[in-house]
Amino acid sequence: MPMAVTYNEYKQYLSPALAKTTDLVIERGSGSYVWTEDGDRYLDWVQGIAVNALGHSYPTVVEAITKQVRKLTTASFNMVNYPTTLKLAKRIAQLAPGELSSVFFSNGGAEATDGALKLARAYTKRPGIIAFKGSFHGRTMGATSVTASNSKYRKSTEPLVGGIHFAAYPSVDQCPAGYDEEQRSAWCIDDIQHIFDYICAPDETAAILVEPVQGEGGYVVPPVSFMQGLRELCSQHGIMLIFDEIQAGYGRTGTMFASEHFGVTPDIMTLGKAIAGGIPASAVVSTEAIMNEWHPGMHGGTFGGNPVMGAAGLAVLDEFEQSSILDNVNAQGVYLRNKLESLQAKYPIVSDVRGLGLMLAIELNHSDGRPGGDLVEITRSQALKRHMLTLSCGVRGNGMRMATPLNVTQNIIDEGIAILDESIAVAEQND
Repeated sequence: MPMAVTYNEYKQYLSPALAKTTDLVIERGSGSYVWTEDGDRYLDWVQGIAVNALGHSYPTVVEAITKQVRKLTTASFNMVNYPTTLKLAKRIAQLAPGELSSVFFSNGGAEATDGALKLARAYTKRPGIIAFKGSFHGRTMGATSVTASNSKYRKSTEPLVGGIHFAAYPSVDQCPAGYDEEQRSAWCIDDIQHIFDYICAPDETAAILVEPVQGEGGYVVPPVSFMQGLRELCSQHGIMLIFDEIQAGYGRTGTMFASEHFGVTPDIMTLGKAIAGGIPASAVVSTEAIMNEWHPGMHGGTFGGNPVMGAAGLAVLDEFEQSSILDNVNAQGVYLRNKLESLQAKYPIVSDVRGLGLMLAIELNHSDGRPGGDLVEITRSQALKRHMLTLSCGVRGNGMRMATPLNVTQNIIDEGIAILDESIAVAEQND
């Protein structure tokens, strides 16, 4: 009988560049749980960082993948077409807002980010890109160039792609103290105007790239007026508005796309994570007119748009329809928020509860106002001891994000909240 793989072997043969938050070696998963090779079960509130929209190994997704693999894995989308991939593109086009109806498939969020930036520059014939502090868009050279959720992601990689400029996002920690939501919105729109005035003129700006809800940056929800202000600026100056919906999209916030909360349609949208139920997949979605300036050969990829991804993606969307997933996200999102707010009322170190739908986070801080990144790590460590996987967020590491499956039930939420309750109680003693 083969011996179990140890974490020390893992460290010996695989690069340490990818940071690990646990030393668990996971063998299998089902729904909201994963199991180690030793048979220990863990409640997973990370779900591949919001990848497994329906939980681990969802039966209809597994069936669709298995059926497709038996027929064809890939023959290069550059050479041939696949029925599943074409059907998935059509389904996404039907769901996407406005006239976003043309899809380019790739494998991960960073690839989609790079593609969106290339598309914006190809269409506008301009060099400048404006992104936001607190943003996370991936770790390729292009995606890292527009990422500013933490300086560690850019360490030892400069110089990065040129022509990138960063503006403030309307979060509390990036704006003047005491500003309310609308004041933060106006201040951040004015910050973009300063970039236009001092650094990169509007007619030299190809795109403004923004997460409609910041993910890695702390699950920060911006004011509606801010998102609408971005739309107005872009429309006024012929700038492409790019929404990174890689984490916030595909039902996570209670609407199919987070843009719907703001009444704003972008010119280009990136998707990823939840598209294919755990299979690597991402997409750049835009209008036919914009995509037509991305001429054949200007972008590509070996594995993007493969038929296995297409089959899995179709199965995910079928389940969204048949099981009213968005209704569940909204109902369970309210339930989870109420439970988190109860923890906030119980523990002074829980200073904030924020988010939309099932894209929710709590923030931990010391009673004297110091960021509680250490408190988050204590809470996460205690949760792991109680067999629950959790994930931090925020530039100071003082946020904890919840990434349950979108079909989560109250029983699973109650189980997780009970573990969080006990874990935060330990962290509270270290305030």
